[in-house]
Amino acid sequence: MQQHSALARLQKTVTFCLLACALAWLAWHWSASPVLAVGGSMAILLAHALFLALEFVALYFVSRHDSTPPPSVFELAKAWLGEVAAAPLVFCWRQPFRWKQVPDHLQAPDLAGRRGVVFIHGFVCNRGFWTPWLLALRQRGHAFVAVNLEPVFGSIDDYAATIDKAVQQVTQATGMAPILVCHSMGGLAARAWLRTQGQQARVAHVITIGTPHRGTWLGRFSHLPNGRQMRLQSQWLGELGRGATADHHAGFTCWYSNCDNIVFPTSTATLPGADNKLVHGVAHVDMAFTPEVMSWCLARIAS
Repeated sequence: MQQHSALARLQKTVTFCLLACALAWLAWHWSASPVLAVGGSMAILLAHALFLALEFVALYFVSRHDSTPPPSVFELAKAWLGEVAAAPLVFCWRQPFRWKQVPDHLQAPDLAGRRGVVFIHGFVCNRGFWTPWLLALRQRGHAFVAVNLEPVFGSIDDYAATIDKAVQQVTQATGMAPILVCHSMGGLAARAWLRTQGQQARVAHVITIGTPHRGTWLGRFSHLPNGRQMRLQSQWLGELGRGATADHHAGFTCWYSNCDNIVFPTSTATLPGADNKLVHGVAHVDMAFTPEVMSWCLARIAS
């Protein structure tokens, strides 16, 4: 397991600053108005809910003419509430403070003959994102490695060596090619690594969850190297897909949602020739932990 995470340090700083601002507001206004003090503190702690709402509004209008049927207002509201709850748990707890909670599982004597997994996280994430998955697989006796993709804001191509090492480790522990489970940008990192291999023989299957295979409308607002690569119709995505046929994607399962607030238009999270699975009313982060997705993926790993 990698011993350092630059992202964890960054997100710890952001979390502590957020809490400090909320406590400062509470202390400053308490004597004058407890209601204002509590209300302002809650507004600071829940500011992400407003930003998420703006993403869902953009999703609604941008995806209106997509090939996937648009979400209902009820589905959007349900997805927004789920993401409001999921985001702090991931970005303010698991990733900054608990990313080492479940170490990579490679040493148990009974791993041989059971399919192992390499977990590849997405943009502004680290291995702590996968904690519920790691706990479930450890209990089931499967080998796994969950990587940290660094540099955090580098080119997606720079992550190939990290993924290659993880695939080697799981293969050596089990004697079998692993399954790759990828969230968001992680699916693009997996495809970029596969491109360096020239084939998919080293993996048994690739599962992507909310991956912007053909880019995302939100990518236009990023000026970071990996953010620019995820813009709709970016040159990098064009090069990644050049020469790929439907047969090339037959070893992929792509989970996507009509309420994905990060990857839209909705159909951009699919690949021609892949087993594309639509889930309704679930947002980008929350999609990775919804029972429908987790149950199917864990069963696929066990099979």
